Amino acid sequence: MKVEQEQTVYDILDQLNISYTRYEHVPVFTVEEIRNLDTFIPGEHCKNLFLRNRKGDQHFLVIVSEARYVDLKRLSQLIDSTSLSLASSDRLNKHLNVNPGAVGPLGLINDMNKHVHVVLDSDLLDKDTINFHPNVNTATINLSVRDFRRLLVWTNNPTSYVKF
Repeated sequence: MKVEQEQTVYDILDQLNISYTRYEHVPVFTVEEIRNLDTFIPGEHCKNLFLRNRKGDQHFLVIVSEARYVDLKRLSQLIDSTSLSLASSDRLNKHLNVNPGAVGPLGLINDMNKHVHVVLDSDLLDKDTINFHPNVNTATINLSVRDFRRLLVWTNNPTSYVKF
């Protein structure tokens, strides 16, 4: 069943002529749960972290390969930020209009003020296809990395590419 926030994702992808394949599944909250699904979903799976700085006046969406370990202390140095921590579900809902378990770059379509800074694992750019939740955790979409980059440009959120 497609809820409104999910349908908005598809409407925008269609407007941008971005092809995708949708995989429906039981609700999943972690990368580990995705791996344990009975459904095979090809392409690179990502870990998406919604972080805030110490003051809480800056927010970051960190997108890395599923197997990548993220050292928050090192990351804060790489992006020239004060210490980082996971942002609350209230902040997640306020800035990306998604719930925990559905975090991902497609939530950026809801960030009208372009407040969230994207931090992307540069190694992901070498992949062919990439997977994200379409703002709900009961589906995963697969799209080309080239189209994903086009989507990032369209969102116009500040973006940094980092070698983790």
